[in-house]
This record gives sequence, structure tokens and C-alpha cells, in this order.
Amino acid sequence: MQGNDLFDDGIWVDLVRSGEPLSSKVVLDEITASLIAPFDYESSGVETFYPYLIPEGLPKDFGIGVIVGASGSGKSSLLKHFGEAVKHGWNDGSIVSNFVDAADASEKLSAAGLMSIPDWVKPYRVLSNGQQFRANLARSLKDGAVIDEFTSVVDRNVAKAASTSLARYVRKNNVRKMVLATCHRDVLEFLQPDWVIDTDKGQWTSERYLRPPELDFRVYPCSNALWERFAQHHYLSGKINKAAHCYVAVWGEEVVGFYAVLAYPSGTVQNAFRGHRLVILPDYQGFGFGHHLAELVAEHYLENGKRFFAKTSHPRLGEYRDSSSLWKPTSKNHKRRTDVSDKHRTRWIMNPNRWSYSHEFVGRISYAG
Repeated sequence: MQGNDLFDDGIWVDLVRSGEPLSSKVVLDEITASLIAPFDYESSGVETFYPYLIPEGLPKDFGIGVIVGASGSGKSSLLKHFGEAVKHGWNDGSIVSNFVDAADASEKLSAAGLMSIPDWVKPYRVLSNGQQFRANLARSLKDGAVIDEFTSVVDRNVAKAASTSLARYVRKNNVRKMVLATCHRDVLEFLQPDWVIDTDKGQWTSERYLRPPELDFRVYPCSNALWERFAQHHYLSGKINKAAHCYVAVWGEEVVGFYAVLAYPSGTVQNAFRGHRLVILPDYQGFGFGHHLAELVAEHYLENGKRFFAKTSHPRLGEYRDSSSLWKPTSKNHKRRTDVSDKHRTRWIMNPNRWSYSHEFVGRISYAG
């Protein structure tokens, strides 16, 4: 279902324009007069615009509201009703140093889809446009946040991924009254807003679109040579075991993720494998590709009579598995790491007191496509 058609079957109500116009006045100098003359456009120097009014029936309590429409259609005038748009200043330290504490930074950056830990320790000024957008979004995750030009300056895959992460965080944490203004309709099905005001249509609706879009992607075996494309984004190490079985995830025509698997090194557990390296490229973080890629590969091993285990120190991935019926915790879950030493050559010294999440995959799942 396309973004433009999400609410077409719902109940749309006409917007009402204010009887009091907004006006602007300019001096019609020679340059301006010469410019507009060939277009037969007449102007007194005063331009007027009758803005839309906030609908009387708009829900008083909501999670996400969206004002969508082209530039100049009146989005900003409506947005001001909900407060001033959020603008953030950034210090010269790491982006995480701009949050209340480490837990706040980890939770909100992950919620905004900026899950690459190497990027967390960079200053804001060196991040890409997409990463800066996600960092600003992370600091805006609170009740009553007002965000203008939502996803306007980022790639559309980044926009959709960040919208998915935002909607998930809002629902999980019961964030209230967050209002976004955007000129892009392609994010609506990923945001699943409680109401939409469409300034192009001149209408609004509170018919919420409840069914999220499906992640229709494919997984193929691949050479470990493809790891070079993903190595810099792994949170621990850029190295990969040459004996690994490797898999790549493809969404549409785009390569989005990589998963490497090794035989399980145990004298007591037979016929088993374990996850080795899992990376989703930054532009696609937030959709849930990581969870689904790992589970699809794990299911492949179960179907072939194997057992499958996975360990991670990444809190978002670990907490997901803690709460999923597809995974069961092992005796090593939530235990201190005992495998941290110089020989592992991680990108930094990992805190040995940090929890390690350890699970065995037990679920039977089905995927379309």
C-alpha cells in the first residue's frame, strides 16, 4: 500500500481557513518590478495568506500527530499552535556527551535508529546528514516535542527507518503529543500517526493506520569478502573468522545487512552454531532488519537439525531477545564477560562488568517472500 493512499478509505474532514489573513509587505523596487513584468503578475507589495485553523475535533490526547503538505501550504502556521520547533545545540565532545547520562544516550540514540556505537563517540559536526538527523531526533524524544521539516534533508531510506524507530519508541514509552511537520508522505505508514492534517488536500483525519509495512527482504549465502563493506560498522571488531558461514540481506535492490555464523566451540553441545558478526548498514538501522536477519538465518539451521546460539553486548539487541519467545536465555545470560582481553583487539577496552546477553534460538517462524 502506497503512502499517498494510507488514509483514502478513512473519514476525511475539510479544514477551515482563518478569516484573518497573514500578510507580508515589501518595497517594489526596480529589480522586483522588472522581474515580475514578463509574467503578467501584478503586486502591490502586500501578499496575503489565509492559514488553516486547527480542527476542533482533533484528539486532545495522542502519541504522534503529523502535518503533511508542500512548502507554502500552511504547515508551519499550524505547527506553531503546538509550540516552537525543537532546535538543538551540540558541544565539541562525543554526541553521547550531550545527553543526561549514558543510559539516556543509549536508549534514545538506539530509538532514533543511530545504533552504530563507533558513531556514538564522534562529535556531531563530523556526522553525515542522515546521522545528524537521527542524533537530533534522539534528543527530541519527549512529550510535547514539535519537529519541523521532518526527514526533509535525508535519504528516503533513512527517513523511513528513523520513522519506524520513532513510532516504536513512542508506543513503548507512551510519549504524548509529539507533532511533526513534513512534506513527505512516504513516512506516514512507518510513523502510524494518530492523526494527519493534509494541507495539500485541505483535509484532516484521525483514522489511524494500524498495520505497519512488511519487511520484504531476501537472504543469500555470500563470500566473507563482502565483510569489508560492513566491517567499520561493527561495534567490537573489524575482523572476521575465515571459517565463518556468511549471509547477506537484500531489500529491493539494496544490500542492507550481513550475518556471519560459526560452529559452536563446545565439548558438551553438539551439532550447534553461533552468531559471529551481525551488522546492518547505518541507513537501514531502525527497521528491525537485524532481529529478522538473525532469526531467519537461525531458523535455517534449526530446519537442518542444528542448534543455534547468539551472544551480544549490544543492549537493544540483547533486550529484544530477552523479551522474545523465539529466544531462550542460556546460563550465561546477564553474566559478566570473561572473554575480554587484549587478544580480541576490540576498538576500545570493553568494560568486563558489562552484561553479556546470551540466548539460544528456539522459535519456529515463517517469512513471506
